[in-house]
Amino acid sequence: MHPCSRHSSRPSLDLPINSVVRQPGCCLLHTSMFKRLFGYSQTASPHGFSSTSTNMSDGKATSVVKSEEEWRTQLSPEQFRILRQKGTEPAGTGKYDKHYEEGVYHCAGCGTPLYTSTTKFKSGCGWPAYYDSIPGAVTRHEDRTFGMLRTEITCTACGGHLGHVFKGEGFPTPTDERHCVNSVSLTFNEGDPVVQK
Repeated sequence: MHPCSRHSSRPSLDLPINSVVRQPGCCLLHTSMFKRLFGYSQTASPHGFSSTSTNMSDGKATSVVKSEEEWRTQLSPEQFRILRQKGTEPAGTGKYDKHYEEGVYHCAGCGTPLYTSTTKFKSGCGWPAYYDSIPGAVTRHEDRTFGMLRTEITCTACGGHLGHVFKGEGFPTPTDERHCVNSVSLTFNEGDPVVQK
């Protein structure tokens, strides 16, 4: 079991706007963010939202293609290990884990915008967590490493490894997904314009 898969029951989503929701053991989330983003009322259910990341079955080729040597030259050793060799940074060590400034998170490999700060939430798992990506920016792949069945997420543009996505953990977000992303895979631009869906 992934260390962040702590939630066994789904919390109520009928919450007062501007309330703070605390999940047992980890999650702290301001629900006013969802009203600002999606304009739904206190009793509206966000279950109609769906993920905007794509599946590898879409057959889309990456648009940024470089040799292994070019990637090694461009990236730091740790960025290369994570982005190109599918590594994972230790929990709680990434600079974007507890980072909540407004802006856009980009792929550290190619600069493609991946996530907005408006979809980032406090999951308590030790890695940056987002409930959705910028449309088309992230691709999903089946990952059977370490004897587990997981869903890997990569940058659609360059194929760089970002982390994994987990669904159904009970976080009170519009998608009930947690994109668990390595900070090393990201850069941040403060005050970037909001990417329209």
